[in-house]
Amino acid sequence: MATGAIAKPRVEVKESVFHWEGRDKNGRVVKGEMRAGGESVVAAALRRRGVMATKIKKQSFSRGRKITQKDLALFTRQLSTMLKAGVPLMQSFDIVGRGHANPSMARLMNDIRMDVETGTSLNQAFRKYPLYFDPLFCNLVAAGEQAGILETLLDRLAMYQEKTIALKGKIKKALFYPVMIILVAILVTAVIMIFVIPSFKSVFTSFGADLPAPTLMVIAMSDFFVAYWYIVFGLLFGGIYFLVQAWKRSPKVQAVIDRLVLKLPVLGEMLQKASIARWSRTLATTFAAGVPLVEALDSVGPSAGNAVYKEATKQVQTEVNIGTSLAQAMQNTGVFPNMAIQMTQIGEESGSLDSMLSKVADYYEREVDETVDALSSLLEPMIMVILGVIIGGIVIAIYMPIFKLGQVV
Repeated sequence: MATGAIAKPRVEVKESVFHWEGRDKNGRVVKGEMRAGGESVVAAALRRRGVMATKIKKQSFSRGRKITQKDLALFTRQLSTMLKAGVPLMQSFDIVGRGHANPSMARLMNDIRMDVETGTSLNQAFRKYPLYFDPLFCNLVAAGEQAGILETLLDRLAMYQEKTIALKGKIKKALFYPVMIILVAILVTAVIMIFVIPSFKSVFTSFGADLPAPTLMVIAMSDFFVAYWYIVFGLLFGGIYFLVQAWKRSPKVQAVIDRLVLKLPVLGEMLQKASIARWSRTLATTFAAGVPLVEALDSVGPSAGNAVYKEATKQVQTEVNIGTSLAQAMQNTGVFPNMAIQMTQIGEESGSLDSMLSKVADYYEREVDETVDALSSLLEPMIMVILGVIIGGIVIAIYMPIFKLGQVV
């Protein structure tokens, strides 16, 4: 009876980055970096190259902070600038990686550089890190490599990233103030309910008189807060957490919430303009890079940042694929304003679609700026009135028995 050999499990060797120095066949000093499983592997690889290693040292990286969109935008801008200046690609990666303040970003650049050194194309090296480089980025880099205009497309990508970051910053600026005021209002109300009103309650009990209805209502709310504060805060923050997670994980919940958000007064209008600006900017960037319109629309929907426009993009893509013009397809969705549709139609008829879409993006980015300023000036008095009603109502309810007692005396 034949017996089969038992396959041994393959042991994964953890690779590290080593900095090496040595002398080549001509006696010249050479140095570089290599990713390998150990010093012996590096020495053997160098011997095959005809290099006698004199120093091999494992590089140590500090953990570093998280890689942000600003880090990636800065990298794209620096790489584009260096390539335009005639710096070779490998040297550009080395300069960017060594000069970056974030060790995590420097480590990422080093890994990509070593992948390219081993023969991997630049866009394929980027595709290994989808957390940082989305399909839009990788597709444009691939188009740049094929057409020999990599530095030009990297410059467009850098501009696109910078515009997107600026737009997101404006939206965060508009939302930061009201969110902070609401949190402060919740905190102040909780402190009054849990600590302040119980102190007044003991004073009111000594009066021996009937308390006004507003005071009784506030005391009852305070008693509930004191007895079940953990339930109140648990439901409040748990509900917010559940809603955020449902929005992230469920496309149906995301579509419902995004649709409701767009219907909010002022804020919904601002978010709609921001979505249209991102949508137009993304399509202009991809189309200008020579990507066919139907393929370019693949990257446009997710970039809008709203499920409504993501679904609308799918409809536009389907209609354009069967021969409908882009402007007509946009109009059929019912979510694009007339100005954006008309500018798109002019761009199609004149053969300058990418230019017109860029102008649409510029226009709506300016509109977002104006809406942010208007929103800030409008929300401030509204929030103050709401806080005044809540906090002032509680204070008046507390002092009503004291006023009543003063009238009796």
